[in-house]
This record gives sequence, structure tokens and C-alpha cells, in this order.
Amino acid sequence: MDKSKLKTFLVSSNISIKLAMQKLNETAEKILFVIDKENKLLGTVSDGDIRRGIIMGLGFNSKIELIMNKKFISAKSIMPDIKKYSEKLMLDNKIEQIPVLDDQGKIVDAIFWTDVLEGEKEQKPAKVKMLSNKVVIMAGGKGTRLDPFTKILPKPLIPIGNKTIIELIMERFNNNGFNKFIYTLNYKKEYIKIFLKESNFPYSIDWIEENDFLGTAGSISLLEGKIKDTFFVANCDSLLDVNFHDVLKWHKEHKSAITIIGSHNEVKIPFGVLELSGGKLKKILEKPVHDIIINTGIYVMEPHVISYITKGKHIDMNTLIDLVGEKEKITVYPIYSGWLDIGQWEEYKKSLEILGGI
Repeated sequence: MDKSKLKTFLVSSNISIKLAMQKLNETAEKILFVIDKENKLLGTVSDGDIRRGIIMGLGFNSKIELIMNKKFISAKSIMPDIKKYSEKLMLDNKIEQIPVLDDQGKIVDAIFWTDVLEGEKEQKPAKVKMLSNKVVIMAGGKGTRLDPFTKILPKPLIPIGNKTIIELIMERFNNNGFNKFIYTLNYKKEYIKIFLKESNFPYSIDWIEENDFLGTAGSISLLEGKIKDTFFVANCDSLLDVNFHDVLKWHKEHKSAITIIGSHNEVKIPFGVLELSGGKLKKILEKPVHDIIINTGIYVMEPHVISYITKGKHIDMNTLIDLVGEKEKITVYPIYSGWLDIGQWEEYKKSLEILGGI
């Protein structure tokens, strides 16, 4: 790796978690190398390290020295056939990057898994193993936030470029090993049923139908007897660029009843905010930005969660989560990019630009 490219992966230990998130997005290689003033490697930071830090309660302005991995695996620059040695390290330790250090511990290079594969002939992409876990797509709502579009088409069939929203959702799950889908239907359901029947998708597709509008979670009660293993629930207006297999693994490792996928978001207040103390003005925060984690509307659930819902009764997802949270563990899988909420006009327009639509 040339030195100019290597510099893009190098960061100081006193930068914030938020800045590290932005750097990871820029590099697209899932790792940063934390160095001191002499370029000595102090640790590494991955998206997993950031996720664990946020879960442990660290703020987005916390320093990355609190989350960096100090027990990193590295190679020495003087080693013969360093590429082959790094490949063995990657395979043995199930990692994708190896920093290369000189005899003083300074980082002089980095070898990535893509470097190891480079030049090998006819590299075939690894075949994704299909899992039996089902994905429930909530497609029964009226989509009033997208009026007047949804007066004609149901929200799940709204196009993004040359594909519908639900096609994109199913593709992303399928790319991660999930190809069994169950739709919950109500509003303009015949349109959706005809589309699913006639499109000849290479997936297993079933549906259930609401007689009444049961809220954002009520239709899950109709799945009783249809689901016997951990399953995903996805709103039909939420697109995520995330490895759903990793999310499922996280859910299992944390032994959760429900895992919520949450996304970092900035809330910008376009006013000066007055901070008071003892009835007196302490300071004015001019147009502050607050970092929060927003519910993306995609969840992992254990099948017994269905028993919390009275069949045929209206219940929203936040109420269900509160009920489960009183007795069982609920976790959050935070992401910091790659979420599109297509359920409102401004985000829909943004999605068209990002996904190459009109």
C-alpha cells in the first residue's frame, strides 16, 4: 500500500467516536489504525469496537482511546514473504487486515484481505449459505406519509429506480443468506399479492392478512404456528446496508428476546438554545447538533415474543417492546450509516439519488 493511502487509515487516539465513524465510512475498509505522534501503533478501531462502545454507554464525543483494541495482531516489516505470512494470520484469526510494523513499532504498511486475493485467477465469490430464519415484512399500512402516491399504489410497490421497495428489501436479505419471507397485508393487499405471485421471485414467499388495522405490531400475532425459530421483522419502508447475518449473530450472543437495529442520526436545532442554571443564563448554544440513535424499524425476535400479543388486537411496536422489556432482555445493534427511511417524501427523494433512481 502506498504511503498516501496508508495515511487515510491513521488516526490519533484523541479523536472522537463520531469522527472515527466518519473516517470508517470514508475508507470503507472497516478499520482504523490508532497511532501516537511518532507513528507508533497504539491500537485498532473497527466498526465492532464502536458498536460495543456505544452499547456500553459511551457518547459520540468520547475519545476512541476508550474503545480501541490494544491487543492487535501485526506483522514485522523484515519478515520474508510477508504477504503469505499475513494471509495465514488472517485465516487463523478470522480477521481481514494486518498492520505491518518496523522494529520500533511504527506502522509502515497494512495488508488487507483484498491484497491477498489480488492477482489470483478466477476468484469466485463465496457462496452465501442460506438460513432457515424467516423475514416478516410489515406491508399492511396505508403509507399516509407518502400521500398522494399511496392513494394509487400501496407503499410496498412504490418504485426506487426500476425496482419496488420490497424487491430491494428482499434482495438485501437474500444477499446475507435469508430467502424466506412472510408479508403482513391489509391496505391494497390485492395489488401486492398479484405482484408477488407474478414476479417469480427465487424466494419462499407467504403472507397473512389483517381483517382490521392492528397497528405496527399487531399483525405479528397472526404468525402464531408459522414461526418456530428466531425471525426478522422489517418495515416495508426501511432499507439498510448491513450484514443481517452479523445482526442475527449479535442477537444470539446477547441472548435477547428482541434486538432493535438502531442508526446514528444528527438532530440539528436551527436556533440558539439557552442553557439555564439556578434561574440564570449559563450559556447560549448556537444551533447545536445532538447525536442520537434512531429506531430503523428492523428487528430480530424470538418466536415466543408472539405470545405477548393478543390475537386480533391493535398494538404498536413501541408498546410491544415495553411489554417484553419489563420481563426480558432487549438489545440494540447500532449502525452509523446505510439506513434509508423511504416512508417520507424527503427521504424518498434522497433514496432515488443514492440508489440511482430518477
